[in-house]
Amino acid sequence: MITDPSAPATSGSTTTAGRGKRPRPPFGVSAVVVLAVLIALFSLVPLGYVAFMTAATGWDTAAALIFRPRVGELLLNTVLLISITVPLCLVLGVGGAWLVERTKLRGHKIWAVLLAAPLAIPAFVNSYAWVSAVPSLEGLSSGVLIATLSYFPLVYIPAAATLSRLDPAVEQSAASLGLGAWRAFFRVVLPQLRIAMTGGALLVSLHLLAEYGAFAMIRFDTFTTAIMVQYRSTFNGTAGNMLASVLVFFCLILLLLEVRSRGNARYARVGSGAQARALRLPLRTYQLPAQLALLALTALAFGLPLLFVLRWIVAGGADIWTAGEFMPALLQTLGYGLAGAVATTAVAFPMAYLAVRHAGWFSKALELSNYVTSSMPGIVVGLAFVTVSIRLIPDLYQTAGVLIAAYVLLFLPRALVNIRAGLAQAPKELDEAAQALGSPPLLSFLRVTLRLTAPAAAGGAALVFLAIANELTATLLLSPNGTRTLATEFWSKSSEIDYAGAAPYALLMIVISAPMTYLLFQQSKKVAGQ
Repeated sequence: MITDPSAPATSGSTTTAGRGKRPRPPFGVSAVVVLAVLIALFSLVPLGYVAFMTAATGWDTAAALIFRPRVGELLLNTVLLISITVPLCLVLGVGGAWLVERTKLRGHKIWAVLLAAPLAIPAFVNSYAWVSAVPSLEGLSSGVLIATLSYFPLVYIPAAATLSRLDPAVEQSAASLGLGAWRAFFRVVLPQLRIAMTGGALLVSLHLLAEYGAFAMIRFDTFTTAIMVQYRSTFNGTAGNMLASVLVFFCLILLLLEVRSRGNARYARVGSGAQARALRLPLRTYQLPAQLALLALTALAFGLPLLFVLRWIVAGGADIWTAGEFMPALLQTLGYGLAGAVATTAVAFPMAYLAVRHAGWFSKALELSNYVTSSMPGIVVGLAFVTVSIRLIPDLYQTAGVLIAAYVLLFLPRALVNIRAGLAQAPKELDEAAQALGSPPLLSFLRVTLRLTAPAAAGGAALVFLAIANELTATLLLSPNGTRTLATEFWSKSSEIDYAGAAPYALLMIVISAPMTYLLFQQSKKVAGQ
């Protein structure tokens, strides 16, 4: 039997010409490895700063600052926050995705967009709105409430995208074996969501570790808020660095758990465009409860914050809309957001390619280095760049390039998680077939792999843009003189209890974030071939 080398392999097989071989990277394995190593080394600059300052402190002083009741209190707060918030985000994100993509939910297309909409509201704006509504909010329960409502879309969006492109044949096979809808979901569908769930849970955890503004407003102490207090009020760099070292260690544990739970299962399906359309399950008597539950969730996560922002704008009147104040902040936010999103997405590709196509301990170690750095608070990353730039390259201090470099390190996982998922579902057999037909590695990568991964990359870029538009602490430290972003101006006004004056900046952040959130939702659907 003669096999056509141009025909794609069926699921579970490879082409004859490419049997047992991995597709060559566009610039060769060595070039991709070199790029990934350079990126990893660069990403370790903030970690090296913390390690250097810790070593310079001395063991006795470090031990006294780390092993004290205050650190135990902060550790307990952080553990409880993550332990409660992450499962809630998983339940809301996966549950909402299942209702939208797998049931006969009325208005499911509208709910699909509304469930992603809270991502357009920064967590500290969410906190600002909730404090306006309930001034007595404070402590762990309030932190869990605001964090859950702010971050569950980070699980919902990848889960919905995965469910929409999941081959219904696996569910049909389960049904033919006698499994009911619920048993089939838990035994067949849920395992297929592993990458989306672990990636989303990791992103939520990293946000919880690094968030400052949302928790500062409700007086809930975490490592990040404590570090900021140390640096801003007492300028006690030693104590702040010791807290940062504990935070980095905590993040390392989370990253190791995520890598271990990710597994090595294959999720790509060759020829996915020919798969059957999934059958939606009827909700019957659960239709009304499902509608009410989604209505309550979107009202609390999106409706209430938007309502109180508009309420403060009405209370402030026309005097708060001074173009000379908010226009520079708007334009500079857009500029930094676009530049940072492009740079971060480009930097993430070598790491993601190695992680998916050449998986192993080396690629996982390189990937891990980026997650460790991104988990560090913006204040620590900012101070690391301030110190390094002043001591090594003074001309770079307080330049736009340094600020964008900090954005890349802080938000690289947002692009990396999306690109990695896109590459995982871009069958390598198609790249192998193109190269077997004589196409150069670079050309086959551009025509096959990059085209299939482009929607995921665009989604990652949208996430990065959202993060940069809402970033606060690193921008305060690293921005060139005269730089004003929407986030820094909002924080300046709200810190002065000028809630009406802060409202226009909050509204503008929501307005420019909303299109990126919608783009992220649309690109996730394109990955599914819809």
